[in-house]
Amino acid sequence: MKFKFGLLPRIFVAIALGVVVGSFAPEWMARVFATFNSLFGNFLNFIVPLIILGFIAPGIAQLGKGSGKLLGLATAFAYISTIIAGIIAFFAATTILPKFMNGKTLTGVADPESALATSFITLELPPVFGVMSALILAFLLGIGMASTGSKTMLSFFDEFQAIIEKTISNVIIPLLPFHIFGIFANMAYGGAVAKILSLFAIVFIMIIALHWIMLMLQYTTAGSLNKKNPLMLLKTMLPAYFTALGTQSSAATIPVTLRQARKTGTNERVADFTVPLFATIHLSGSMITLVSCAIGVLMLTGGMPTFGSFFPFMMMLGVTMIAAPGVPGGAVMAAIGLLQSMLGFDQTMVALMIALYMAQDSFGTATNVTGDGALAMIVDRFSGENKVLKSDNI
Repeated sequence: MKFKFGLLPRIFVAIALGVVVGSFAPEWMARVFATFNSLFGNFLNFIVPLIILGFIAPGIAQLGKGSGKLLGLATAFAYISTIIAGIIAFFAATTILPKFMNGKTLTGVADPESALATSFITLELPPVFGVMSALILAFLLGIGMASTGSKTMLSFFDEFQAIIEKTISNVIIPLLPFHIFGIFANMAYGGAVAKILSLFAIVFIMIIALHWIMLMLQYTTAGSLNKKNPLMLLKTMLPAYFTALGTQSSAATIPVTLRQARKTGTNERVADFTVPLFATIHLSGSMITLVSCAIGVLMLTGGMPTFGSFFPFMMMLGVTMIAAPGVPGGAVMAAIGLLQSMLGFDQTMVALMIALYMAQDSFGTATNVTGDGALAMIVDRFSGENKVLKSDNI
């Protein structure tokens, strides 16, 4: 029997090697890693809108008259999950953090990006259109093909999807471990993460615990509705979690998330439609991180967070974050305007927020994409679609 070194162990090896090599790498070597990350990251930014268009448009069309219902269900469940995550984070943070953050100050916190190695070259590879444009276009074309019964366009998008899937399986997935290695090597070289986490250790631990509580809630719900073991379902989705942990990008993890979601027994057409969509609109992990970090920053600066001020912030944040998916740190960048206008953050507080968030961004992203698998199962359960895929011993 031939031994197969799967994606998950490759990701573990990439993370471990990245930390070790980055800790001792000279500057020129760190810049080599940064150069690869830059080129591969630009390629991902280019192809992500095409992935969204290639999967969502034919997915809606193939679901026919049920596409409108499926889109409504997916959007509603994603938003509800994101808001619930924010509420859980608020009450946990306001209960736990005051017991541990007395006496902490803003002194000594630096910009986490300043110490990282830079790329030797800068190659711009702008996408054909943005993520939001891809989503709207996919909805428009998919619903249009479903309502008109267009076979010609559906055939085109089926072939377009096949091309995208080839690119994913032959280019993106094989290179992901190298990309993860480069990211962790660069972080270890800059020493940024260690400096930040030493000051915010309790915040970090609390956020990770809340992420896993949210995942257990999501998979318990999905497992109960589908009469499957939630722990086995969560285990099936772990490759997506660790891929996102390294890439810090929900969009870059779409191929892995999609593959694992199909293994849970989710209808293949429903998975093809919901997973790319959820990568953009389901942000429960990022919500937990942002709410917890914002409360921590407020407490560090003497503020007293209230649910009355945070609930409208969370409601708006659940929509605003959609504008910046797939980009490491994109959620906190999208949230800056709300932090300033709704919570009264000044420049110092915003800088601290960015530093704290960036140190934990990958964990929030990993929670986002892992939860996508549970939501895909929930949507599938309520969509009325007949199962075309069966679970393998789940």
